[in-house]
Amino acid sequence: MEHSLVEIGDTAHALRRAFDRRAAALGVTRAQWRVLARLNRQPGLRQVELADLLDVEPITLCRIVDRLEEAGLVERKRDPADRRAWRLVLTAQANPIIEKLHQLAAELTAQAFAGVAERDVERLFSALAKVRENVAALQPPKKAANT
Repeated sequence: MEHSLVEIGDTAHALRRAFDRRAAALGVTRAQWRVLARLNRQPGLRQVELADLLDVEPITLCRIVDRLEEAGLVERKRDPADRRAWRLVLTAQANPIIEKLHQLAAELTAQAFAGVAERDVERLFSALAKVRENVAALQPPKKAANT
């Protein structure tokens, strides 16, 4: 078990890199496909919410969204509840790219899990969901008192 976190991290890294190489052929960077994928699943997020979900600084996200907006893939809409905030939505022009990204993900998934029994894949997903649940329930460590 001592190497389990390293194994999970290395596997996630390998999968991201493989997907990055494929997405680059579409002209989409990792940062961009993460934004597009999240907005496809959760349209209308505020920029600050999306930055938090993607674990990036708001200014970093702003630059990514600027590029996606210039490409006609994302649109900023004023938040009716807060004039200072922007809601982000995908444009119709993003749909073909999203579809291609879904195809790439399906192909990569099939290749990555080739030779792994379906029951083992189901157990893996179940175990990973339990790990996420356990991690989400963790309390932050208490700060050491300065002496």
